[in-house]
Amino acid sequence: MSTAPFKPTLADIEAAADRIAGHIVATPLFENDALNALTGARILLKAEVLQHTGSFKFRGAYNRVSQFTPEQKKAGIVAWSSGNHALAVSAVAAKLGVQATILMPSDAPRAKVEGARALGGNVRLYDRKTESREAIGAEIAGRTGAVIVPPYDDPYVITGQGTVGLEMVRQARAQGLELDAVLGNCSGGGLISGIASAVKALSPATAVYAVEPAEFDDTARSLAAGERLKNPAGRESICDALQVAIPGEITFPIMQQTLAGGLAVTDDEVRDAIRFGYKALKLVLEPGGAAALAAVLSGKLDVAGKTVGVVLSGGNVDPENFAAWIAA
Repeated sequence: MSTAPFKPTLADIEAAADRIAGHIVATPLFENDALNALTGARILLKAEVLQHTGSFKFRGAYNRVSQFTPEQKKAGIVAWSSGNHALAVSAVAAKLGVQATILMPSDAPRAKVEGARALGGNVRLYDRKTESREAIGAEIAGRTGAVIVPPYDDPYVITGQGTVGLEMVRQARAQGLELDAVLGNCSGGGLISGIASAVKALSPATAVYAVEPAEFDDTARSLAAGERLKNPAGRESICDALQVAIPGEITFPIMQQTLAGGLAVTDDEVRDAIRFGYKALKLVLEPGGAAALAAVLSGKLDVAGKTVGVVLSGGNVDPENFAAWIAA
């Protein structure tokens, strides 16, 4: 592979779309009258909560693992994830007959840990405050020959996630609409860098924004500073899927070239979005999957009179927490 920074092309993302077609759900892009009335905009919701394993992650995982050589399939996979990538890799590995070892933080939602195990993943828990998942993964890969499939810093994963943006622009145009802006949830940047690459290639005038928890706004701060900045240690958020220390090494240069900026939402704003998702949209949203919706509902971006795409990226949440949040 070239040492030059990876930048996904439209051809790369279209090739990924062809590769995963028939194996993923082409999720709907829909509107909600109540949401449009609240915002004074046309909000087009991309329901990746309806994707296999409950999140967009299945796209990138399938695009990556389906390209393994026979030797790599025999060696197996090692991956790390707070949950959604774990579920996706476990499911894809089982589908393609590959053994998968998944490193998950000990404080990950129980539904995600149990889900990964039920799908066939060999889950190894670690303490995210005292242990390095990358170091553990590298040790396992070095000892067993397993292929590391990271959650975001991988060209095949990024192009797989980029198919979300490809679908959004084409689905909007099929409705006679052009997107003024797109908001996507952001952790390490695999989803939003892929989406932005596709959207900007098809619709250069569309502004794309990353949305993060206020306590983990490393992408927004890094974009403003022009360099990768870490989050201070000890911060917490209910958005378990959006907690990384620093933007991805591969994803950040892509985000610098394609994003209009970063937006941050509070946990209370995310809870409001989860509640709205349940009551108005009849969808189960996990906190990390609801952040972009929270940004629209809380007015973090002026959307009045515009057509805006919002990615609902995941719906894997512990039932006890979800019940408490929607009842508040």
